[in-house]
Amino acid sequence: MLSDLSTTALLLAAASILVGSTLQRLSGTGVGLVVTPVLSLLLGPLTGVLMTNATTTVSGFTIMLSVRKRVQWRKAAIIIALALPGAVVGAFLVLLIPPAWLQIIIGSLVLLALILTVSTPRLPRSGDRVTLPLAGFVGGILNTTAGVAAPAMVIAARLTRWDQRAFGATLQPIFMAMGLFSVLTKTVMGASVIQLPPWWVLPVVVALVLGGVGLGTMLEAHVSPVKARTLALIIAGAGGVAAVVKGVTSLL
Repeated sequence: MLSDLSTTALLLAAASILVGSTLQRLSGTGVGLVVTPVLSLLLGPLTGVLMTNATTTVSGFTIMLSVRKRVQWRKAAIIIALALPGAVVGAFLVLLIPPAWLQIIIGSLVLLALILTVSTPRLPRSGDRVTLPLAGFVGGILNTTAGVAAPAMVIAARLTRWDQRAFGATLQPIFMAMGLFSVLTKTVMGASVIQLPPWWVLPVVVALVLGGVGLGTMLEAHVSPVKARTLALIIAGAGGVAAVVKGVTSLL
């Protein structure tokens, strides 16, 4: 748990939340990709993903306030409605999957998200009626098990030809809801850690997220979304590989 971590590890965890929140403010994504592999390595897959889910809830809400005029609420509502049953399925999977395999899955899904983000070919156009509910359900599963809903969201955006600015803004209430659903379902179903983090963790996480959002707002005029996304991909790629390696070595 957090109380067992060294000062260096705590600083690394705090830095991942700050950097992830900054990149999410700049490009629309970043918290899940950056924070999940780092916290999973430091805290283990169960606690790491749960902490990421909580961080995503705070960051999604905070960033949503600044981009709310660009949010497409109808699309967000469709995705969020199906994310809840997806979160329930994800919580069942967390109960069934051994920690080492969960670590491998987390790292693999982070790497899959990166591949989809940078190399997904032009997909045939699909309507919102089927694509968005499916993305919500699958995203709910992925977010609850691995803290990363990006693969489902990226594919949905490519299939529906979703405008990038509107997509990035609409992701914020979606990420907020998915993070909240993940925390609640895993807690109620007993799929989360037994020992809760110390009381001071929540205000620290909120402060780090607010700091990251503020920093991202200041950098918005100087750093393009493309550069911010590239940095997030580099950090997430390194963390994803490390998570897979740690999971594999745990099995040996």
